[in-house]
Amino acid sequence: MDRTLTASSASTSPPAPVAPYLRLFATLVLWARNVRTRRQLASLDDRALADVGISRGERLAELERPFWR
Repeated sequence: MDRTLTASSASTSPPAPVAPYLRLFATLVLWARNVRTRRQLASLDDRALADVGISRGERLAELERPFWR
């Protein structure tokens, strides 16, 4: 006996549009997180980098990226 789950097209509605100010807020939160995590990455020593599996070159490449990426 096989059971297949399918979504009914009648019960699925398109996602509600997001207000522009909410998108702006989400973008600002993402940028702040990027800044915070890159500061933390910059403060790691070689041993900590090795623990998380990141090389010096990978760290430098990440730190050179602008906060909005």
